[in-house]
Amino acid sequence: MKLLLVFSSLLFTLQLCSGEWCYESQLSCKANCSGPSDWKSLFSDCGGQRQSPINIITSKVIQNPNLTAFVFEGYEDVFNMSVENHGQSAHFSLPESARVRGGGLPGKYKAVQFHLHWGVDGGVGSEHSVDGERYPMELHVVNIKENYNDLKDALNDSTGVAALAFFFELSSSKNQKLDAIIEALKKVKQKGDSSEIENFRLVDFIPRACNLSYYRYSGSLTTPGCNQAVEWTVFHQTLPISKNQLQSMDKLLLFGTDKPMTGIFRPVQNLNGRTVYTYLPAHSLCVLPNAITLLLCLFCLVEQYSSFQ
Repeated sequence: MKLLLVFSSLLFTLQLCSGEWCYESQLSCKANCSGPSDWKSLFSDCGGQRQSPINIITSKVIQNPNLTAFVFEGYEDVFNMSVENHGQSAHFSLPESARVRGGGLPGKYKAVQFHLHWGVDGGVGSEHSVDGERYPMELHVVNIKENYNDLKDALNDSTGVAALAFFFELSSSKNQKLDAIIEALKKVKQKGDSSEIENFRLVDFIPRACNLSYYRYSGSLTTPGCNQAVEWTVFHQTLPISKNQLQSMDKLLLFGTDKPMTGIFRPVQNLNGRTVYTYLPAHSLCVLPNAITLLLCLFCLVEQYSSFQ
């Protein structure tokens, strides 16, 4: 009888610890949640073969001639951007006028939101890694095919979502472009809190599309339900962030459980035979006009020299 009571108590404890999904940083029975290794027990797609994030092994990536440069539309437009604490991260809502095309994507995609992933006390916090190296923070810009009304509809399409990822790298100086983002996060400490950033422009925060090199692979959302409907673009170019800015990030927000929002990243997943492609812009083409000008000048000099003979 005593053994039965102990077994029943253990089952009850396990049930308490697996009610909702959470990050590893939240794991405890008091948090009443299931960590990343158990997400697949709550959401079947989390155990699929096309999961994200991944570790990108540069010696195995393949340069794909079908990939092209990106075109960012509406990134210079000024708009008021809302931000809300969703309990596991903060989402910055974007207007549909912000769109991306090119980049080898199957059509044009419209923006939905962007969010950030960071670690604990200024430590590593990126979700993707490159040759095993992880970065302090990672930005995800979420886009859906322009013919869909919302993210839910797009997730039923295997290429319905296009996610753009940028790594942050420690800088000796402050990144002033992050000031508005950090100030907005200070105002949404609790789950459900919302605020607004006035007169925001994406081009002030995200690099221009021209000449951006990137990695490309097919994957999933990095949070449950882990839907395998995402074309991932991980850009080579990093964004700067100072040590003080980074260390402030995990002190700004609280999870839905009122615990500090730290370590909000999913561990890397198995590649399972997928190919990672890369696009490298033909920078040599950028100097072509100058080369033509030089040839024309030489031609003129030859012509002038001939006229004096």
